[in-house]
Amino acid sequence: MTIRNYRDLVAWQKAMALAESIYKTTQQLPREERYGLVSQMRRAAVSIPSNIAEGEGRGDDGNLLRSLRISYGSLRELETQTLLAQRLRLLKEADTKPVFDQCHEVGRILNGLMKTVRTRIEAKRGRT
Repeated sequence: MTIRNYRDLVAWQKAMALAESIYKTTQQLPREERYGLVSQMRRAAVSIPSNIAEGEGRGDDGNLLRSLRISYGSLRELETQTLLAQRLRLLKEADTKPVFDQCHEVGRILNGLMKTVRTRIEAKRGRT
């Protein structure tokens, strides 16, 4: 399969699905969390596919790798916020398990993509 743009990247597709899930899941949080945890979780979730798209759009592997690392950091931030919501009993474990499963999948895919991009960068350096 040829990658024409960021929408073709499985990492971006899975990250978009995760962001959708977070929007739905955070609707369950209390109103008083709208400007706190809800806002933080949604921003982190949106940041993941947004940074993948930005990195791919910049057109070079160095920027892509940097953006993928930022996406990965946002993923870990989202996991932490979700865990906090669970620990505070704002979300039930049954509601967070699918989110954690998606986070694990996105993390695995991001790690693989970062490894591929690092390998390409190293190969280019070896040719110069």
